[in-house]
Amino acid sequence: MRQGHQSWVFATRPVIVGRAAIGGPFEAKGPLAEDFDTLHGDLMLGQDSWEKAERVLMEEACTKAIEKAGVQKEKIDFLLAGDLMNQIISASFSARTLSIPFLGLFGACSTAMEGLALAALMVDSKAADYVVAATGSHNGAAEKQYRYPTEYGSQKPPTAQWTVTGAGAAVVANQGTGLRIQSATIGHVVDMGMTDPFNMGAAMAPAALSTIETHFRDLGLAHDHYDLVVTGDLGRTGHSILSELLPKHNVHVPLERYNDCGKLIYGENPNVWSGGSGCGCVATVTYGHLLNRLQAGEWKRILVVATGALLSPISYQQGESIPCIAHAVAIEAE
Repeated sequence: MRQGHQSWVFATRPVIVGRAAIGGPFEAKGPLAEDFDTLHGDLMLGQDSWEKAERVLMEEACTKAIEKAGVQKEKIDFLLAGDLMNQIISASFSARTLSIPFLGLFGACSTAMEGLALAALMVDSKAADYVVAATGSHNGAAEKQYRYPTEYGSQKPPTAQWTVTGAGAAVVANQGTGLRIQSATIGHVVDMGMTDPFNMGAAMAPAALSTIETHFRDLGLAHDHYDLVVTGDLGRTGHSILSELLPKHNVHVPLERYNDCGKLIYGENPNVWSGGSGCGCVATVTYGHLLNRLQAGEWKRILVVATGALLSPISYQQGESIPCIAHAVAIEAE
């Protein structure tokens, strides 16, 4: 099961039997719009707060993924979910609605792959037959909590990123047809002393480097093993930094095979500064666009490395630096 210091190899290769990506109106205008299951035209989603709207996104993602898996909700053993809100309220309130045994997670934007790795571990170890891993974010809610309310209209530097309004969920099972989870590498916290909440890409890039380096070392893989290595939410700034760091650390992933979810979701839109971010970014891009292409046969295997900045408004206000983490999951075609 465990290989090397931080990695798991799953003997049964758990199956992603259902997955869903839900987005908002801005995501509907992006280049990946066709890869979403549902796109909403209203940021409020009929609710009276951003936070309630985020909860609806997560509930819809979970419900749709279970529906596409073709299983009854009562057969889902556990829900693993988290988000960016204080006390992960979007996840816990969604669990209240879904009425599935719940384990709450917080890894910031790394939560998507943290959840998927743990879901695969539970299924592979026969602790569960069906597990849902889910996460999401909302632009209005995240901006209000971590920076300034959108109504404030504050200017942002080019390194800033646009929080995705969206949620993604996957149903992991011990049998069935679908894409397979081969392995996972659990990251450790890396803090390079950065304090700027408007430059998350630069803060998180070293954590991504650490996990990618560890993954290839633990599993003894050639650096060109994957058809795609994709990071979660470094944006253009962090992607550029990591592209320089990899060869300097003798990790020779072909750069034409390296991309980032924060770059992909909005394309070259200059209005998002450095690109997309938020729990919903890596979750929707992975469970929609990336796995659609993997299932279509464009690739045979990909490595998704979701990064997270583990700050809070309190830690920032107290002058703390930004600790970061990254978790990697290898997903293969049937």
